[in-house]
Amino acid sequence: MSLGNIFDIAGSGMTAQSLRLNTTASNIANAETASSSTDEAYRARKPVFSAIQQNMMNQDGFGSGWGPEGAASAGVQVDGVVESDAQLQMRYEPNHPAANEDGYVYYPNVNVVEEMADMMSSSRSFEMNVDVMNTAKSMMQRILTLGQS
Repeated sequence: MSLGNIFDIAGSGMTAQSLRLNTTASNIANAETASSSTDEAYRARKPVFSAIQQNMMNQDGFGSGWGPEGAASAGVQVDGVVESDAQLQMRYEPNHPAANEDGYVYYPNVNVVEEMADMMSSSRSFEMNVDVMNTAKSMMQRILTLGQS
């Protein structure tokens, strides 16, 4: 693994955390959206990430010993965005314009407190990836100055 791969890994992490922030913002924005049926109600969305495995083979064809079967992580990829299976909130509000014939209104299964914690976590993860890039950049600049003095 070269020092240049660090930028790819941190960049993929920043992309993943950016998507996580966007889905969290969408969940918070739709947290109080009322609907008259379960089919139309907004459901919380969560991104699914997986590690990109990079095969680190030695010249003799054997693994380098990084992780299982010589595989090392080369970043993060987004496998998709899934909807939560948690039960929708059903409230009896017969005067609500979106109430069904029984007087019930369906609200999304979004927990705003959980979403705020998720937002803080993804924001800190994004910042951590920026710090990794800045550290790698300063290390590369330092290497370039080694031969000057």
